[in-house]
Amino acid sequence: MRALILGGTAESRELALLLLQSGWRVTSSLAGRVKEPKLPLGEVHIGGFGGPPGLARWLMDHEVDLVVDATHPFAEKISISAAEATRATGIPLIALHRPAWTPENYDEWIYVNDMEEAARIAERYHHIFLTIGRQKLAPFANDSHNLYVIRSVDPPEGPLPKRHRLILSRGPFSVQDEKQLMRDNQIDALVTKNSGGSLTYAKIVAARQLGIPVIMVQRPPLPGGSRITAVHTASDAYIAAHGLMG
Repeated sequence: MRALILGGTAESRELALLLLQSGWRVTSSLAGRVKEPKLPLGEVHIGGFGGPPGLARWLMDHEVDLVVDATHPFAEKISISAAEATRATGIPLIALHRPAWTPENYDEWIYVNDMEEAARIAERYHHIFLTIGRQKLAPFANDSHNLYVIRSVDPPEGPLPKRHRLILSRGPFSVQDEKQLMRDNQIDALVTKNSGGSLTYAKIVAARQLGIPVIMVQRPPLPGGSRITAVHTASDAYIAAHGLMG
């Protein structure tokens, strides 16, 4: 059996290993936006497919039996492409997206639906910690008064706030380190996407312990479709894959 995993996450790498160990032929697709990505085992495709029609052609040309969308929960375009391409080709699709974070006692979360709304609320504060990646920073660039501490793996794209500090770093991060960073920079608000998972959860714990509000950008909804099987872990995706293939 041949699977295409739309990846770039820890869960996608774990699933690739599980499927390879059970005899599947696996190709993992990475968007190519990170300069030095962590590569999974098996074959790797880097770059796009040309939208849903291009992906559908690739699936048919490579005789793919199963597609797994294990991309970041905010990779909305590729999730839509996967849903449309598999619907057109009749190939089963598993959506492997880790559970979203949920607030605990003493969390102060401000829910927003997009970065524009997050930027409007962030202007109420003075020292804002942005952990939203490098591609969605433009809405914050209009604020020339407040200081933004921006952390990303690679250098940001597009305009940045006039007053900013840039930290290039890759997780995981410890709670103690996150608390120290927030104290050193006098952070009074954290802006993040509800990515879920444990890799960057330490910042949520640090904000809770320091009493710092979190401007939480909600996830886009998963595309609908009767051929989509939604799971939360690599193990569940592995079981679902074998179930779908009989």
